[in-house]
Amino acid sequence: MAKLSVNVKQTGPIPLNAEFNCMPGELLALVGPSGSGKTTLLRTIAGLYRPDEGHIECAGQTWFDSRGKRSLSPQRRRVGMVFQDYALFPHLTALANIALALRHLPPASRRVQAEQWLETVRLKGLENRYPSELSGGQRQRVALARALARGPQVLLLDEPFSAVDQVTRRRLQRELARLRQQISIPIVLVTHDLEEAAALADQICVLHNGHSLQQAPPESLFRMPASPNVARLLDRQNVFEGQVVEVGGERRLRWGNDQLDVASGLEGLDIDERVAWYLPPSDIVLHRRDRPSLGERENPIAATVDELVVLGGITSVALRVQHGDMLRFDIATHAARRNQLTPGATVHVSLLAEGIHLMPGHGVDSAR
Repeated sequence: MAKLSVNVKQTGPIPLNAEFNCMPGELLALVGPSGSGKTTLLRTIAGLYRPDEGHIECAGQTWFDSRGKRSLSPQRRRVGMVFQDYALFPHLTALANIALALRHLPPASRRVQAEQWLETVRLKGLENRYPSELSGGQRQRVALARALARGPQVLLLDEPFSAVDQVTRRRLQRELARLRQQISIPIVLVTHDLEEAAALADQICVLHNGHSLQQAPPESLFRMPASPNVARLLDRQNVFEGQVVEVGGERRLRWGNDQLDVASGLEGLDIDERVAWYLPPSDIVLHRRDRPSLGERENPIAATVDELVVLGGITSVALRVQHGDMLRFDIATHAARRNQLTPGATVHVSLLAEGIHLMPGHGVDSAR
């Protein structure tokens, strides 16, 4: 299997302890705050940075092995790389920029292949334009075509859409999603945009201080973070601490004065054990004032509206429960008005048992 496998470590000067895999045809997004090692890992894959320890394999070939003292040069690694600033040659036309990546072909066929790549990224007719005559989105498409023209075994994208406006960014994202159907190689995307990662990636790897904390499909990752730290890095806010208790022979999760039903995960924990837990905002059900709500009897909680922030058609709601913790979720603005949500108002919500995700081994300090 022609997958990309990365496992690298070092203590400094740039700390690294990262491990992730990307299958052919998959897009893996590396996310994390600035300084978490995302770009360094791309450079490591490309052979532009050499870590102290580790192993990198792509398409069945060992590119780096510290134990075997093997490290292929960047020229011997078939890597296509797209940078944030495009890195096009300003004195060359769009066609000539792409042709540079085709030097492995006979000279007579380079122009034809370069023209085909321009057509693939929907820039036919712009062959003779220089980078200064292209828009930001067009320059990025030329950079992408040049990276793919090399016939790479892996495509590395270093925040490729961050230098363009929002509309162009969405178009380029759609373009990448379309191109993915035509290439079957691992693609690694570095991005700060969690929405972009969720929309484009098959897998997301969360990085912090050079450490890979969790790799999973987006839906699984956002609903079941491995730790409170991962939840925070993914901007998940409903992270709390509870205690395992037994009520009437059945286990519950005590949260303040409430005892919550949990669909799974309590069985393997000890009674009185303290555990961090997370609840996706989508699993908070607001009880309707005018009629009973679906799931109203499932973990009903009384709370006070602490904060309302209207963002167009969506209102961000913060509810303070009796013991002080804060539940946060979004609701349609018209629904917030219909339910008379105002600061200080008392409301009732249900916390769906299926959505409660336990994170054993993490206590109150890491949950804050």
